[in-house]
Amino acid sequence: MSEAPGAMTSPARAGIAAARSIVVKIGSSALTDLHTGLDMARLDALVDALEARMRAGSDVIVVSSGAIGAGIAPLGLHMRPTDLATKQAAASVGQLRLAHAWGTSFARYDRTVGQVLLTADDVADRRSHANAQRTLDRLRTLHAVAVVNENDTVATNEIRFGDNDRLAALVAHLAAVDALVLLSDVDGLYSGDPRKPGPDGAPARFIEEVRGAEDLEGVIAGAGGSLGTGGMASKLSAARLASESGVPVLLAAAADAGRALSDASVGTVFAAPPQRLSARRFWMRHAAESHGRLTIDDGAVAALRRRRSLLSAGITMVEGSFSAGDVVEVIAPDGTAIARGVSAYDTEDVTKMLGRSTDVLPSELRRPVIHADDLVGI
Repeated sequence: MSEAPGAMTSPARAGIAAARSIVVKIGSSALTDLHTGLDMARLDALVDALEARMRAGSDVIVVSSGAIGAGIAPLGLHMRPTDLATKQAAASVGQLRLAHAWGTSFARYDRTVGQVLLTADDVADRRSHANAQRTLDRLRTLHAVAVVNENDTVATNEIRFGDNDRLAALVAHLAAVDALVLLSDVDGLYSGDPRKPGPDGAPARFIEEVRGAEDLEGVIAGAGGSLGTGGMASKLSAARLASESGVPVLLAAAADAGRALSDASVGTVFAAPPQRLSARRFWMRHAAESHGRLTIDDGAVAALRRRRSLLSAGITMVEGSFSAGDVVEVIAPDGTAIARGVSAYDTEDVTKMLGRSTDVLPSELRRPVIHADDLVGI
């Protein structure tokens, strides 16, 4: 455990403590063991803390990792699988055990649990996005606890969220909650690996609060452990993603769940910036699937940085197959993705317009390829 102060306070922590609706993400290492599978004692302790928060008046959505981890031991595997077919097989066994375990534990408090399995496509597609949102909202109004997980039994490498930290951040946005709590086997953010001395021989520094990019200078984030796909890098990414939608984030150890879910006096807090992305711009930047790429010249890059629309004259190359209304990536001359936006035209039309000034185009092709209102930087 960290040596961080025992009574950390800040406006962001106070906001998390008082939040009327929260998403709580539970990491694989907090629920499962490589040799024995699900650990019911640890899960019960987490449910005790979640129930206390709900009795205090908060709506709680749980994002639970652990499906693959819960299927490893029953299938006689000795390590987390690396090939897709075995991962999906382990998930198919573990998902059933995981859902039953959550239901059994919450039943001690007469709580009903609803399982919500999502793939990246469900969040990227606007119609599926709305359906998932309605399901989560309805479960809350019916006083059931939504337990969300990635649908690992059908998700392929191409359509995965990547890890459940990202999934939790997207669910926090999807459900428009007031706070996100990430619980795992780490007790907060450090400047480096707390188990090892830094390059100068000094121990890693505990970071109590992140208010902006300057608080992350010099931070070295590592990858995940043997049971999960996440790591500090994924948690940092998820925290920044959630904060962009106006949701403050608390990163804490699952062993400290009681304090994390009561007064938020443990772990590292990520404050939300005063200005938040609109729901549509957030979807374009983080959730929508990109159907193509438009490479642009330096003049168009400068125009986009001044919040101007993307015109056909500045486009030098078109890739992919997209229709009008699809999200595409905008690429600078050096190959860097600098923006995403909704194309006003399909691939065939944009190809015809390539590099041509608006005034020489037919009247039906004189609108911007991407209007400034439909563009968001990345």
